[in-house]
Amino acid sequence: MKIAVLGTGGGARAHIAKLAELGHEVHVGTRDPKATLARTEPDLMGTPPYRQFLAEHPGTGLHTFGDAAAEGDLVINGIDGHNAVAALSAIADQLAGKTLIDYAVPYVYNPDVEHPWPTPWGTMPVLDPCDSDSLGERIQRALPRTKVVKAFVTQEQDTVVDPKAVGGGDHTMFVAGEDADARRQVTDLLTSYGWDDVLDLGGIVAARGMEMYAHMHSAIGFALGFGTHFGVKVVR
Repeated sequence: MKIAVLGTGGGARAHIAKLAELGHEVHVGTRDPKATLARTEPDLMGTPPYRQFLAEHPGTGLHTFGDAAAEGDLVINGIDGHNAVAALSAIADQLAGKTLIDYAVPYVYNPDVEHPWPTPWGTMPVLDPCDSDSLGERIQRALPRTKVVKAFVTQEQDTVVDPKAVGGGDHTMFVAGEDADARRQVTDLLTSYGWDDVLDLGGIVAARGMEMYAHMHSAIGFALGFGTHFGVKVVR
């Protein structure tokens, strides 16, 4: 397939590398390709500059968000939650009729608020929207011609592309969206990644629960030790 990945952070890079390994034609999007390639220092999370990643993964290229989306038959959103709606709305025409997989979490960071959990931003972020709405729903409302599927959001993306690295793969991934065919398309991609247990949650409203789980995932992660990868399993 021709698959577009929007974003160049650590999560996006995990998908870029795995998709290329599986033989897909990958088109990577960023807001400003020249600026992205000009960076020479790691970001706040310690992620090396993208130019280094590109040198190690030749052939993936780098485009604007719009140009990458136009090339992809399937699109993966790795744009941060705070900027996702605006950035995706600006390329609505290029996304029309396509399945868009969204794994963004709508975090809002406030470095002035103290919190006992250490993060690179000095605080544990809050979710906005939360409870009565979700980022996934907002993206779907902003892109009525696009089939938005919320997925990948309950795991680190390194684990999403390599589920068997945790517990031999015996854990659960979730998908939610208004279009049943789009959910099946995303399930097929997850199966190619190695997932055996994909739970279809139905409509995009289920994105609320997936996004709110981010706080629980952080709590478990800090309890186990930051950097420890783990999964959740629905036993039924």
